[in-house]
Amino acid sequence: MKQQGSSSSSCSLMMLVVVLVVVIMNEVVSGAVLSPSQCMEERRLGVNACKTVVFGQAPSAACCERVRVSHFECVCPVVTPKLTSLISVNSVINLLKRCGRRVPRHFKCGSLNFP
Repeated sequence: MKQQGSSSSSCSLMMLVVVLVVVIMNEVVSGAVLSPSQCMEERRLGVNACKTVVFGQAPSAACCERVRVSHFECVCPVVTPKLTSLISVNSVINLLKRCGRRVPRHFKCGSLNFP
């Protein structure tokens, strides 16, 4: 039973990674200020569209589309130092490249800094 709890927490952490990827993908802010409930919905949609990435699959067309339209200001505030200690920046960058996007130079998302 303990192994299942460990697996559950690993999945939760991986979902946070997916949310981070979704947030980083949108490097241009649309100018519209989103409400907290709109941001929560955007994060939920991103996690649902990209959850197969957690299991090692390439991002789907739906995931990449969600990544392109998501607002980083909704997710970056939840990127804590604890989360960044669990994320490989190179893995995130590789995933972004798979969706045809690049990470802006010197991009900062919460506690995560990109070269």
